[in-house]
Amino acid sequence: MTTARRVMIFADSDNTFLAAQSFNRKIDWQKIRDYLADSTEGRELIEMVIFVGLPPARERFEEQRKTKEKFIYWARSSGFLVVSQEGKSKGDDYETNIDIVMAMDALELALEVRPDIVVLVTGDSDFAYLAQKLRRRGMRVEVASVEQSLGNELKNSASSVIDLTEIFDSFEQQNNNQNYYRIGNANIFD
Repeated sequence: MTTARRVMIFADSDNTFLAAQSFNRKIDWQKIRDYLADSTEGRELIEMVIFVGLPPARERFEEQRKTKEKFIYWARSSGFLVVSQEGKSKGDDYETNIDIVMAMDALELALEVRPDIVVLVTGDSDFAYLAQKLRRRGMRVEVASVEQSLGNELKNSASSVIDLTEIFDSFEQQNNNQNYYRIGNANIFD
């Protein structure tokens, strides 16, 4: 009898949302979790952590912020561990530095819990060093993304890549009234 491999999943919500949007799909986080920690594949989920960057509490970001707050509430009530980071205005936009929070938390949790497999749900090459660092500590690091959203540096730093195209295609369409086209072969997260 083989022992189940213990899996921790760390998800960059904004990056995953953009990837799903390029497929004109709504994200189904439960399907992603179940797909990445499939018990029939000998995997046991320890935890899935979703990282969310919140817009600043300013009038111009009010609608965006409310949408993300509703998502956070849903995710927490659905059993996901959610880490959010308050953003700061930067010109007409904002930045949250949620990538830094995700990298630090993923490193800390992985070293404390010692899973067999760490799955990074992102295509952002900013996480390449995290993948290398975890691999040097003896953990298998899988990156779950779609090809057109996967940065080459992250791809080359991971133990393996899980293509999410098939599962994204099973998600509900985001907007039936508009034509969306996949980004193509451009790697937009290098």
